Amino acid sequence: MTAPLFEPFRHGPLDLPNRLVVAPLTRVSATPDGCATPEMAAYYRRYAEGGWGLIVTEATYVDDHASQGYFRQPGIVTAAQVAAWRQATDAVHAAGGRIILQLSHAGALGQGNPRGRQTVAPSAIRPAGEIARRYRGKGPYAVPAALDEAGIAAIIAAFGQAARNAMEAGFDGVEIHGANGYLIHQFLTPDSNQRSDGWGGSLENRLRFPLAVLQAARDAVPEGRILGLRLSQSRANDAGAQWQDGAAEAEGIFTAMGRVPGLYLHISSHTGCAPVFDSGLSLAGLARRHSGHPVIANGRLESGDLAQKLLADGEADLISLGKAAIADPDWPTKVQRGEIPVPFDPDMISPVADLTSRMAWDWSLG
Repeated sequence: MTAPLFEPFRHGPLDLPNRLVVAPLTRVSATPDGCATPEMAAYYRRYAEGGWGLIVTEATYVDDHASQGYFRQPGIVTAAQVAAWRQATDAVHAAGGRIILQLSHAGALGQGNPRGRQTVAPSAIRPAGEIARRYRGKGPYAVPAALDEAGIAAIIAAFGQAARNAMEAGFDGVEIHGANGYLIHQFLTPDSNQRSDGWGGSLENRLRFPLAVLQAARDAVPEGRILGLRLSQSRANDAGAQWQDGAAEAEGIFTAMGRVPGLYLHISSHTGCAPVFDSGLSLAGLARRHSGHPVIANGRLESGDLAQKLLADGEADLISLGKAAIADPDWPTKVQRGEIPVPFDPDMISPVADLTSRMAWDWSLG
């Protein structure tokens, strides 16, 4: 029943012992100046020891201006931050694991920046919803400043430099965060991107920014290292959000991403990877069909049954788990042995989703 999850996967630089991926998980546990800590290194090492095929880190900010989304979020900008991440990559590699860094710009969803910078976005539109208390914030989001041409160019360059810094820090690759309502998602979405210039309007124009970011990262990441892009319809501030033009928009987005060489797509869905747009396929399945790239599926797959089906039906190549990973770093080893992993408890990420929250298992520090 669980065999497909534990088959090796080899495709270009993705040379993995199984199909299980640790999903990127916001843990807001870095130092105030954005450096990864020894506790974070131990936390990621435990996933390697637990048998996960690939680890994707928490979202990591890419510039010292407005990309930071949360207080105590790690960065990959300064020399100190690069050196601090090196202790995590060394720890994971010593345990036989592979780890890639997720690069992120929060855009209008920034809620914690110690520099006091105004948030930025494609258009000056206040995001719906309220700031997440789980990540040390409260109240409504601010109205962001609309980016000008120079600001857009600077952010694209920052992603490229962040990817180079990630290579220096010893990561096996990078994943660009284009999901959950953050800046790249904001450019893709008409309700947050109401620009009338070449960066807004048609889907072709709205795709320019994510494609430019991917090109900057592709230029910085050698062919032998991993490059990925995470996408979703839902947003951190709007779980029910959907792409405006449904199946047609999905086809357009995924076809465009198919032209980026050596990419994988990480598709997140809060609906548990159920069929979308009356297509009979999950969003992950559509991504695989239209892009031709390897696909990681994410979303309510902890039980394993749907994960098995997605793999067996060819809708995904890999499966990423979030809550299951938080609950039990040994999930792969235990499932393969027929043991029952520790179940997820919301208290594990309450009241703040950091590494000092109540941990009945207390595994990340040991």
